[in-house]
Amino acid sequence: MQSHFLVGIDGGGTHCRVRLIDDRGRLLAECQGGPANIFSNTERAMSTALALVNDAFMLAGLPPSAQRDTWAGFGFAGANVQRARKQAESWPMPFASRTIASDVEIACLGAHAGQPGAVMILGTGSQATSFDGQTFHSFGGWGFGLGDQGSGAILGRHALRLALQAHEGIFPVSPLTEALMADFNHSPEDLLLWTQSAGARDWAAFSPRIFDYAVQGDCHGLDLVRQLAREIDSMLACLVNKGSPRIALMGGIAQPILPWLHDRWRGYIVSAAGDALDGALRLGRGVMAATSSHTLSAQSLSPPQG
Repeated sequence: MQSHFLVGIDGGGTHCRVRLIDDRGRLLAECQGGPANIFSNTERAMSTALALVNDAFMLAGLPPSAQRDTWAGFGFAGANVQRARKQAESWPMPFASRTIASDVEIACLGAHAGQPGAVMILGTGSQATSFDGQTFHSFGGWGFGLGDQGSGAILGRHALRLALQAHEGIFPVSPLTEALMADFNHSPEDLLLWTQSAGARDWAAFSPRIFDYAVQGDCHGLDLVRQLAREIDSMLACLVNKGSPRIALMGGIAQPILPWLHDRWRGYIVSAAGDALDGALRLGRGVMAATSSHTLSAQSLSPPQG
């Protein structure tokens, strides 16, 4: 199959990004839009992603008909749920070929240039996967209600629960708990009302402040960050036990948590070689090697030759 273009799509829970290149690897266009989680809303996610692809072709000065000569690689939040992935895979698309993976899988391909390795996404939520050169082995990604250990949202929830308990005299107050309760006028009822509409991103928004207080030596801040580090240590142990030779940490929590992790992981944690869109482009190029069990050929994931 001949193809003139490759398009990579990174559909996340916060925003969707698209990168268009030609078959020599030259960047033609990039654009970004709203959220694209196929589990939360498959129709909206697919509409958002495909509209951004159209925008990218327009920015590149290419007609919509050029999409028929395009390999497409999609990485979506929510694609770890097989029902959602199958719905997305059945969506009508104009491309010469396409494949759909999860956002953590394309992040892994990008981080290790298509070679074996693992990633752990530590942002509002959390998820991890390892790639052995053929198959992805993933865990996490089940959302705020069931998972997201080691994430900003869980850190924020732990902190606000502790702030409320300190306010009621169950635990001693600290500058951190006082500052958190001040956001709600030191009123448990105001805090309760806030929780009725708060989403994971709202809880995660408290994370930077918690890290700041921990660095300053706040007793509760230290306990919260150390607890978060233990959760991440457990996930790192799982990846290492699965044989991952190197692990890239990604997301807003990745850098601030590094000093708090156990020293045993220092030899495994590496910087990412590329981003999720790099991984999506590799996925698009390797689409002919993809199977329903998400087994990929490492050779097929090599970058376009220029």
